[in-house]
Amino acid sequence: MAERIKSRPCVIGITGGIGSGKSRVSHCWAKKFNLPLVDLDQICRQLLEPGQSGWKALRSLLGPSFFTDQVLDRKRLRQALFDDSDLRHQVDAALHPLARQEMIACCRNLTRDHRMVLVEVPLLCEAGWQADFDRIVVVWAGLQTRCARVMRRDSVDGREALRAIESQMDLFEKVLEADHAIDNGGPWVLTYLQVIHLGKLLSARQKTGF
Repeated sequence: MAERIKSRPCVIGITGGIGSGKSRVSHCWAKKFNLPLVDLDQICRQLLEPGQSGWKALRSLLGPSFFTDQVLDRKRLRQALFDDSDLRHQVDAALHPLARQEMIACCRNLTRDHRMVLVEVPLLCEAGWQADFDRIVVVWAGLQTRCARVMRRDSVDGREALRAIESQMDLFEKVLEADHAIDNGGPWVLTYLQVIHLGKLLSARQKTGF
């Protein structure tokens, strides 16, 4: 009998755009298949706590004007990043290596006990981290749907929502770079069925080493 192919841990990067619903998809997938989920937004929040490495990096880059009582004014910084692409590139250059280092450490620890790990990375393609993942999944939704979601979630007008969306890489370009795409632009039940189908497919493939 031929020797069975040994499976290895699989790390799946889940990305999308502002308002595409990647967080809901990620949490649904993790819960349904009992998988660990690494959240890059959460990692970044921890890095930006006073005294942490990300906080120190931005304090050095930006000076004290973006801080109140040693706490980073995230809302003000976010607005500044939308208005100034050069500043956005500088902030990304300061934070991305730190976030990636933490992400890789988390994944390395989790793959000791789990055969599959999900990682939600909003700026996966923009950061150029494609090689860090075995599979990349993009969560898609149309522009109007995304604008409506951002307006509702952030209590902003359509112009501000569109500006936030346009500050990121075009979502269609991300889909072209991905291994799989999930359409989250319609009723949630249809998205849920796609999550279940893809989750089963990748779980089965992981057992044979893809």
